[in-house]
Amino acid sequence: MLLIGQIVVSIILIALILVQERSSGLSGVFGGQGATPYQTRRGLEKAIYWGTIVAAAIFALLAILNLVL
Repeated sequence: MLLIGQIVVSIILIALILVQERSSGLSGVFGGQGATPYQTRRGLEKAIYWGTIVAAAIFALLAILNLVL
């Protein structure tokens, strides 16, 4: 059961990371990376960012539980 959960969370985590990378890459193509190196996250970009953090934490927890049990 833990292994299946870990596989599902890993697929979600990979998808979230790829969506983040794709959006930042497209931003550079269209000149979205102005003079400021720091950019605040808003809306969907912020939700994807926090979703990635939560998915990574769940993945780490499942990995530790899988190791202990």
